[in-house]
Amino acid sequence: MPESFKGLSKRGKRAINLNIMEFTKHFEKMLEERLIRRDWIDKTIHHADKIEDRQDGTRHYIKQINEYVNRWLRVVVNIRTNPNRAITAFFDRRLGRNKYEN
Repeated sequence: MPESFKGLSKRGKRAINLNIMEFTKHFEKMLEERLIRRDWIDKTIHHADKIEDRQDGTRHYIKQINEYVNRWLRVVVNIRTNPNRAITAFFDRRLGRNKYEN
């Protein structure tokens, strides 16, 4: 786990119900193009290793995906909309693959 993740509290971050979330066309296209599985999206949102709230109204869920060579998946959700709207998902190269493993 990256040093910046250690000690990060998820307290106060609400879980998102994927059944009522909207998925943008861009989001759907990115999943297909980047070969990102839906179960990885679910795992990332519900069991994130790190959650970042941004000033632009988005929440970034980050999770290491063991089934995909330990790459870090980032799912970006607009939390100012009702229902919340999934915007994009990608494997974040800035975090590396095995760089943070113990």
